[in-house]
Amino acid sequence: MNWKELKSKSLKIAGAVSGGLDSCTVTHWLSQKGFEIHTYTVDLGQPDEENLDTVKSRMLDCGAKSAQIISGRKELAEAGLKMIQSQAKYEGGYWNTTGIARPITTKLILSSMYNKNIETLFHGATGRGNDQVRFQLASNMLYPNVEVYAPWRDPEFLEEFPGRNEMLDYCISNSLPIKSKSESKYSTDANFLGLTHEAGDLEDVTISPFFVKPGMGVWPWEAEDKYEIISIEWDKGVPVSINGEKLDLVSIFDVSNTIGSKHGVGIGTHVVENRFVGIKSRGIYESPGMEILGKSYEYLLQFILDRRARELFEFLSNTISTQVYQGYWLDLTTSAALDMLNKINYFSTGTIYIRIYKGNIYFEYIEKTENSIPYSLYTDDSSMEGIGNYDHFDAEGFVKILGISAKNFGLKQRPFIDK
Repeated sequence: MNWKELKSKSLKIAGAVSGGLDSCTVTHWLSQKGFEIHTYTVDLGQPDEENLDTVKSRMLDCGAKSAQIISGRKELAEAGLKMIQSQAKYEGGYWNTTGIARPITTKLILSSMYNKNIETLFHGATGRGNDQVRFQLASNMLYPNVEVYAPWRDPEFLEEFPGRNEMLDYCISNSLPIKSKSESKYSTDANFLGLTHEAGDLEDVTISPFFVKPGMGVWPWEAEDKYEIISIEWDKGVPVSINGEKLDLVSIFDVSNTIGSKHGVGIGTHVVENRFVGIKSRGIYESPGMEILGKSYEYLLQFILDRRARELFEFLSNTISTQVYQGYWLDLTTSAALDMLNKINYFSTGTIYIRIYKGNIYFEYIEKTENSIPYSLYTDDSSMEGIGNYDHFDAEGFVKILGISAKNFGLKQRPFIDK
């Protein structure tokens, strides 16, 4: 859809904005076309914005008739927990922090804009990326009749703004409140689950990415030369305390971020990933709290999942991770997979102690109490000592049975494999 087709339907439109370069450019450009623009920014605890009221001011300065901040921290924390429970990392360790934030953002914005009888939503996501799909699919699944306008897919917009440099020049020439051209070396999407950095100078993979300035901590090699041991208590898949202090879920993430940031945990994850649209991109990711909670939960799962449950979990984890990355958080596949994980979450109770040092997380110990991990399947049956209920002699028949097929293979097929 181009802006002229959009204008023939409605002059009143809503914008999902972060307050960055795309947001400022698109908002001003559309206002100059005669649209009445109402922008919405969801408060996701963005580490790169000390005061979201400045986003409101920027949007109003860029031509918006109204600018609203919507609270979304609780909703994002709940969604982030689902990422941890499913270990939903995408290719190379990306925790889907932006991927999961988009449907949360879209849902909250759609609810607010409908109260103003606005039926068209615009966003500043590029036509070469994943976010356009996430905004589109979330909007269509939640409100099938909503119109979604993407300037980056509008031929006239693209002619004027083929890339970020032209946007920067436009904002500077129109005195719009954005960072100076020399400061904008890459693009960042931010929420308290993590930061994603891409574009700009990061597109050149022949240079080191360490010109990026971490927004949630320090590079691991710059972290203090001192380890820290912390405990995380889980109750049916939900973290309820850190170091013995009971906290609500949002605070759990905040404290985890604080601890992880000073140790360089989850800072600088480098991925050359496969975007849903079929092209590769380079990203630098930060997610200190997610990494701490996620690793702690993985250690807990090691105690409670048997081999078959682990195989099912890995399948569900991969499914959910891909679903979120590709924008299908709200569909039946994701809902069904999450429901299946609830059985595993029920048994995920216990306290895990971890050691954190210069970007790394190590298993430390569990307490020597009967209820430390009440549903643990770990026993002394595997001991090398003379304890446990596993009789060494019983393995004789087991190994012989396995050997029957191995011998048959060795006689009939193995001699021909290397020919």
